[in-house]
Amino acid sequence: MQVASPLPPPDSNGVIDYNVIKISADIQENYKIFKEIFKNDNTVVIRVFENQQDKDIQFLGISINGMVKPNSIYQSITSPLMQKKFDKNESYFTQAHREIISSLDLSIKTDVKDIVKAILYGDTAIMVSGGTQAILVETKGWSTRSISEPDSEKNLKGPREGFTEAMIINASLIRRRIQTSDLKFQYMNLGTRTNTFACIVYLDSLVDKKVLTEFVRRLEKISSDSVLDANYIEELIKDNRHSPFKTIGSTEKPDVAAARILEGRIALIVDGTPIVITLPYLFIENFQSPDDYYLNYYFASIGRLLRIIGFFITISLPSVYLALVTYHQEMLPTQMVTAIAESSKGVPFPTFVECLIMLFVFEILRETGIRMSSKIGQALGIVGGLVVGQAAVEAKIVSAPMVIVIAFTGITGLITPRLSGAAILIRTLSLIFTAILGFYGFFLFMITVLIHVMSLKSFSYEYISLSFKPQSIKDIYVRAPQWQLKTRPKFAKDKYRR
Repeated sequence: MQVASPLPPPDSNGVIDYNVIKISADIQENYKIFKEIFKNDNTVVIRVFENQQDKDIQFLGISINGMVKPNSIYQSITSPLMQKKFDKNESYFTQAHREIISSLDLSIKTDVKDIVKAILYGDTAIMVSGGTQAILVETKGWSTRSISEPDSEKNLKGPREGFTEAMIINASLIRRRIQTSDLKFQYMNLGTRTNTFACIVYLDSLVDKKVLTEFVRRLEKISSDSVLDANYIEELIKDNRHSPFKTIGSTEKPDVAAARILEGRIALIVDGTPIVITLPYLFIENFQSPDDYYLNYYFASIGRLLRIIGFFITISLPSVYLALVTYHQEMLPTQMVTAIAESSKGVPFPTFVECLIMLFVFEILRETGIRMSSKIGQALGIVGGLVVGQAAVEAKIVSAPMVIVIAFTGITGLITPRLSGAAILIRTLSLIFTAILGFYGFFLFMITVLIHVMSLKSFSYEYISLSFKPQSIKDIYVRAPQWQLKTRPKFAKDKYRR
């Protein structure tokens, strides 16, 4: 005979409405409910145990193996509840909550949905005979990766710490750097099925409340089943979803996140990923590096200018070379034109096709180097580039000047990794326009890109600032000395540093 389920039937999507389920005063009834909720899940431990002084006082404990600290459950929950003598004149539930369970982090929940969420995140739920609520005890104890320097944001000087995949640890890394009660942390869940924990972090006296409200509104509109990484959120909430340019920042370094929060920005920590989102985000941040603030400002300014120049070289050099060689040879010295023509003898492809072939080969080598282990990947990138380039020139597939142009283009592209996707797209489209119209096509396309970038906004703030006031450009093209960095960015409520 089939036993009727204590749960309501699921909806068309297979989701059970927990709001109609109520915690019972009967421990055995609660046991059946949670046994059905976690049916076919062998990692969930659901145990009924009794008080040794009075067998009529029963408890229901629910936790998940691998996500809790077993010793803390025994020492602070099960052992005290089993051995303590209860006063029959007072509620057993109240005594357990106030006097017996020895943990600083306790909460009482009535909704089954909240109880299930807490259990799935590593808390232990305790129910007591006669009570219609659950005591949630903080017992999280899963394994996490140790704090280490992220490979994508290595420093010459400065802090070496990096975020991990644990949201609580990441929040503590920020809290350690900004020790003020003005720093606020707001929790929320994202993903209708994953229920991924996320934490919004900001300084209450500096943040623009309109930006904060809009950010929360966009997060609440996310209806995706799964949110497994910060990039899921970034693509769903960015202002212009089809733009190749980032309008939401990201970092793996606590010091960078803390610095941006101190400028009035908002950070979002997502559980399960070491990437922390920051916003608003400005175009110039693509060229900024944490090292800029840990090194001498002369050296930092030179480095930033090199990154800006490198980006413009990587998106324009192949197109400029194509335009000069194909349409505007008169702009080159006679000896250079002769040398290029001599090296191109026997090459079966036009310059445009040569360029596309070499760019394609370079991107394959770059992608392969990234996917391989670090040591093999570096060797493969260097050896592969040398061998392929030399072989292609000797086989007369491409000319030697083209190999030099593409190699320099690829090297300068590595200076600005945050813009690598946008650079590839702009470079390719620029080549096509240049192949059709020469320099006219090149400048027409670049003007179009400039108009697009200037039209972008990051949470209502301009992506590119055109102000040339000293305090507006103090940390844009160069990095001014610390004693001249007197004001915060325009989106901070309090403009002046203290």
